[in-house]
Amino acid sequence: MKPKKADSSLNQPSLTRRSLFKGLGAGVTLSAFSGPAVSSKESKEGKKRGVSKGRIKQSVVSWCFADHWSVQETCNQAKRLGCQSIELIDSKDWNTLKEYDLTCAISGIPVEGKPFIKGFNNPDYHGWLTQATKQAIDESADFGCPNVIAFTGYEENFSLEDGAKNCVQGFKKIASHAEKKGVTICLEMLNTRDGSDPNKGHPGYQGDHIDYCLDIVRRVGSPRVKLLFDIYHVQIMDGDVIRRIGECADYIGHVHTAGNPGRGELDNNQEINYPPIMQALLDIGYDGFVGQEFIPTRDPVIGLTEAVELCDV
Repeated sequence: MKPKKADSSLNQPSLTRRSLFKGLGAGVTLSAFSGPAVSSKESKEGKKRGVSKGRIKQSVVSWCFADHWSVQETCNQAKRLGCQSIELIDSKDWNTLKEYDLTCAISGIPVEGKPFIKGFNNPDYHGWLTQATKQAIDESADFGCPNVIAFTGYEENFSLEDGAKNCVQGFKKIASHAEKKGVTICLEMLNTRDGSDPNKGHPGYQGDHIDYCLDIVRRVGSPRVKLLFDIYHVQIMDGDVIRRIGECADYIGHVHTAGNPGRGELDNNQEINYPPIMQALLDIGYDGFVGQEFIPTRDPVIGLTEAVELCDV
């Protein structure tokens, strides 16, 4: 199979969904659904909102709210809503999380720039990338963070077959360390269809289909190398989300949400019906975290409250 043409999106602006944890060392249409509205005033008045059932463990993805809230305010909002984690946040802030009795559901890796561009599909990166991932694993094990994120990287000049083979070899180099430390490496699939904004899509990324990433994880053959199943990205590239959750059941290590199109709130302006998807996760026995990773387009207090309640099935 011929390699896909490299994309000019490698020269993206520096502020992207992943650059916010810099230095950490075609979809189907589904019916829309949204939860009850909440106002900032209601929150300030102390009315109980957020998690009530608690069968889905929820996490707030830090980069999405960094333009709106400080670390402390993000922690306050997470606690108010009954979330248990702030994720993809610099490890220097983990002590603050501890003060709020919060964990970090998944950590980034301590590399400069955008870690999803240079990934395990290129063996030239294996040396420093293995070292950085091991460092993140060690820090996560010490803190109690269960997962570390990983990426295939951009395709560069690698065919799909060679990229997958290189990823398998790279992950096998660190799988035993992850097993020893009790931390799971989660390979994330990203969409390549949305080129409108570097926070919404990643043209040029090699692992842009869930079956491709699933095949890599299976071939590694470690209980500590799994998938980051991002519902937003899966919907855009592959759709059929509930069936794919069943197919990936034993290999899902972490989950992300966002509305499609636009990567906005989980509301009636987007197409993904989140409650049955959350139920599908429960049906396969998934007991990990679901990270709210949408970009607020309105009051973040309202949007996050609605999303948390919607996923609380």
